[in-house]
Amino acid sequence: MTTTPVWNPQRPSPMPYHRYRPFQDRVSVPVTDRAWPAARIERAPLWVPVDLRDGNQALAEPMDTPRKRRFFDLLVAVGFKEIEVGYPSASRTDFDFVRHLADGGVVPDDVTPVVFTPARADLIDRTFDAIEGLPRAVVHLYIATSPVWREVVLGRSRAEVWRTVREAAEHMARRAGDAPGVRFQFSPETFNLTEPDFVLELCDGLTELWDASPDRPVTHNLPATVEIATPNVYADQIEYAHRNLARRDSVILSVHPHNDRGTGVACAELAVLAGAQRVEGCLFGNGERTGNVDLVTLALNLYAQGVDPMVDLGDIDAVRETVEHCNRLPVHPRHPYAGELVHTAFSGTHQDAIGKGLAEHARRARESGVPKAQAPWSVPYLPIDPADVGRSYEAVIRVNSQSGKGGVAYLLRTHHGIDLPARMRADFARVVQEATDDSGREATPKELYELFRATYLTDGAAVRLHDWSVREEAPGVHRFVCTLEAGDRVGDHEGTGAGPLTAFVDALAGAGVAVEVVDFTQDGTAAFAECRVGGVTAWGAGTGPSAAVHAVLSAVNRAVR
Repeated sequence: MTTTPVWNPQRPSPMPYHRYRPFQDRVSVPVTDRAWPAARIERAPLWVPVDLRDGNQALAEPMDTPRKRRFFDLLVAVGFKEIEVGYPSASRTDFDFVRHLADGGVVPDDVTPVVFTPARADLIDRTFDAIEGLPRAVVHLYIATSPVWREVVLGRSRAEVWRTVREAAEHMARRAGDAPGVRFQFSPETFNLTEPDFVLELCDGLTELWDASPDRPVTHNLPATVEIATPNVYADQIEYAHRNLARRDSVILSVHPHNDRGTGVACAELAVLAGAQRVEGCLFGNGERTGNVDLVTLALNLYAQGVDPMVDLGDIDAVRETVEHCNRLPVHPRHPYAGELVHTAFSGTHQDAIGKGLAEHARRARESGVPKAQAPWSVPYLPIDPADVGRSYEAVIRVNSQSGKGGVAYLLRTHHGIDLPARMRADFARVVQEATDDSGREATPKELYELFRATYLTDGAAVRLHDWSVREEAPGVHRFVCTLEAGDRVGDHEGTGAGPLTAFVDALAGAGVAVEVVDFTQDGTAAFAECRVGGVTAWGAGTGPSAAVHAVLSAVNRAVR
C-alpha cells in the first residue's frame, strides 16, 4: 500500500475510477528485452494521410467531390506518395470520388491511392470496381480482432474471425488477379487490445496467402484504434510484432495511432523507434473522438531534430487554410507549428529572450557569411525558425499587459526603426503596461508607436522652446541662442558649451531650469536623453534634424511634470 508524502496535499476524488481496468489486465505485452528506448529516428517513415477516408468519416459535413479533390491536390503538392482516398463501398460520394481520380487521370505517376474495405465479398467487389483503371492501388482490408469487439460487436470466435479474414483475402486475390499495380494491406482493428499471438496468426496467414515478397510487399497496419495505455506500451506491442512477423522483409509494418489519451504523437514516434516503417494519420489530427495522429506535427518534429521530413510544409498557413476549408473545422491557435499563436510570445521574459536570440542569430550569420535563412538555428523559445514554415516575424512578439521591455523594444525597432536604449526600455514598458492594463487588450505595433510619440515626442508643457539657433564660434565652443517659456515667464536666453547639447543645457540654466543629462544616445532615426531636473529623472526622445535638442526638452518636461 502506498502512502501519500507529507508534501502532497491531494486527496482521493469521488470519481468511480474502479470501473476501469489498467491495460495489463486487458492485453498481454510479451516484450521484456525491449530495444526501442535506445533507437533513434534518422529517417522519416512513409507518411500516409487518411484525411479523405478516416478523417472524412469524422466530419459533421463529409466532403463532396470538389472539396475532396482540393484536399487531394494539396496532399500531392505537399509530397505525400501514398494517400488513402476513400471507402468506396461506404457511400456513393466516396465511390464517385475514386472514379473521379481513375477516370480523370489526375493521380501522379509516383503516387499510390489506397482504398478501404471491410471483409465482405460484395463490398470488396464494389471497392475493386471503384479502382478499375488506376495503374496502382493498395486495397486495405480490415476487421476488428480484440476480445471485446469479437464478443460484443461481431459475435464471433477467433477461429470464425480468421475464417472471415481468409475468405475475404482470397476474394481480393481473385479480383486483383495478376495485376502488378495492386498491393494489399491488412488492419487488425483494435490491434492494441488484441492478443499478440492472434495478431501474428492473422498477419502471417495473410502474408503467406497473398504470397508477399520484397518487390510486392504486404502492409500490415497495427492501429491503436482506441488508446488504452501510455505510449511505451504501444511501442512494446509494435516491437513484438516487428521481431516476430514472418517474412519480415516482405512486410511493411504500419501504425495508425488515435489520440484518445492525447498521446497519439508520442505513440507514433515510439512506434517508429520500435520498428514501424509507415504511419497513417491526418493533417492537424482530424478524426473520430479526439482524432487521428497529426502528420504535420510528426513531420515537423523530425524537422526540428535535423531530419528531413520528406514533405514540404514551407507554407504552413496555405496548408492550414486548405484543410480548414475542406474539413470545415478550425485549427486551434495553439496547435503545434501551425496555430496562429504558436510562434507568438506575450510574456515579457520570453520576448526579451527571443529578441536577443534573433539579434544573436543575425550576428552569427553575418560573421560567418551565411544567409540568415541557412544559418544554424538556436533561438530561445522558438524550436524552429518561423520563416521555414512561411511565417513572418511580425507575429513572433505581440504586446499586451503581460509583456515587458524586450517585446516593446523589439516591435518599435522592427516596425518603426526606433531602437530604444537599453535603460529606456523599462521606462516605456511601464507606459505600455499601464495602457494595456486599462484597455485589457493587445497593443498593435501602430498603437505602440502612437503611444511612444504621445509620451516622448512632444515639446509642450512647463518648458517651451520658441525661436532658437546654434552656431560653433570656435573649435569646441558652441553658442545656443533661444527664446524660452518656463512657467509664466518668457525670455531670451543663451548658453555655451562644448557641443550644441551642452550649450542648450546652459541656456536652460539661465532660464532657471537646472538640468543634468544623465544619459544620451542618438542614431539616424531618433535621439534619446535621460535628464535629472530637481531630483526627478525622466527619459525623452526626439526625431528629425534637431532630434538631440527635442530629446532633452522632452525629458525636461516629463521630469517637471
